[in-house]
Parts: sequence; C-alpha cells; structure tokens
Amino acid sequence: MDAAGDSPDEGAVNVALLKEKAHKRKGRGFSVERKGLEDMGEFDSIDRESFSEEPGPQRSIEGWILFITSLHEETQEEDIYDKLSEFGEIKNIHLNLDRRTGFLKGYALVEYSLYKQALAAKEAIDGTEILGQVVNVDWCFVTGPKKTHRKRERGGGRRRD
Repeated sequence: MDAAGDSPDEGAVNVALLKEKAHKRKGRGFSVERKGLEDMGEFDSIDRESFSEEPGPQRSIEGWILFITSLHEETQEEDIYDKLSEFGEIKNIHLNLDRRTGFLKGYALVEYSLYKQALAAKEAIDGTEILGQVVNVDWCFVTGPKKTHRKRERGGGRRRD
C-alpha cells in the first residue's frame, strides 16, 4: 500500500477514471461559464446587408479619417490645419515623427466628423501642393480591397525579339 492508503491497483483505476472524465481543450475562450460572459447579454453585430460589393470609404468609430501621403518632412500641424480647416471642423490631426531625425515620416491622418466635409477636403486637396510637394489624399478605412484586373503577359518572362 502507498502512503495514502490505496493499493497501487486502486490508484491506477482512479487515474483512469479521471482521464475518462477529462476533456482536452486547446486555445482561449472555450469555457464561457468560467469567464462570466453568459451574464453580459447579447452583443451588437454589424449589418452585413448594408455593405455594397464596391470598395469605398468606411467610417471609423469616431469619424471619417483621411490618409495624406507624400508630405514634406518639415510639414507642421499648422500647415495641414490651415489647408484643411476650410472644409469643416477637424476633430483630430495625427502626425508621426521619425525618432531619429525628428522630422515628419511623410504622412498624416486627419479626422472629420462628417462625411461631406471629409469628401470635400479629399477631392480638393488630392494632387495639390503643401510646402512645395504634391500630396496624395485617400480614405484611411475602406470597406473592401481595391479590385484591379491586370492582364498578365503570356510566356511569363521577357520578350525575345
């Protein structure tokens, strides 16, 4: 007998019974009871029917965000604000700076609360100059990938003349 008072055969039987009752589960979130999520109720969901098949702008949680690229490295927040504030109230401007140089990384995020304001700014500023450099403006979030249909040349390589 072992120290617990069971014989070796009884211990093996007890282990076998425990293994039968155990369920192997991998990953997170397999036990809803353990986390208390059953008391939280029903979650919101996205209405998939309202999406169109065409890619286009998508609203972020707080507003409509424009992605401005090809900005001059010495562009300041005031330069962008002066250029874009005429189209509506800007909720937020985000400029990323390079840690090493301290200059702008070349892009900015500008947020408007209304779609009309963001669209007007996008159409007016895209292709114009800020500090002598032509900038590109596009939506930061879109509903789907851009669908491009490029034709590939047959032969898979260089043309030989």
